Amino acid sequence: MYTLPNEMVSRETISTMRFPTSDVLTTIVERQQRRWQAERAAVLGNGYQSKVNIYFQTSDGSTKRVHTTVWASDAEFISLKSGKALPLRAVLGFDFY
Repeated sequence: MYTLPNEMVSRETISTMRFPTSDVLTTIVERQQRRWQAERAAVLGNGYQSKVNIYFQTSDGSTKRVHTTVWASDAEFISLKSGKALPLRAVLGFDFY
């Protein structure tokens, strides 16, 4: 889905990262689609324990990717397996399998 250069990271390192204070997506439509995708990832994670690729940006502007299970999603954060959380404002998108 994403052709941007990105670095694969483990979900355990997410808690040590810094994220942008403003949203990485610029339009309301993109943000609505991301919210829908986050909810879908949570349903797949809880119902089928399916993993997804999550593409996100750190505060220094680099794009990262994590392959994990999403347990929950709300308007501000997504909760990942092992109790880690990722701010939704930093998420660029998801790849589903």
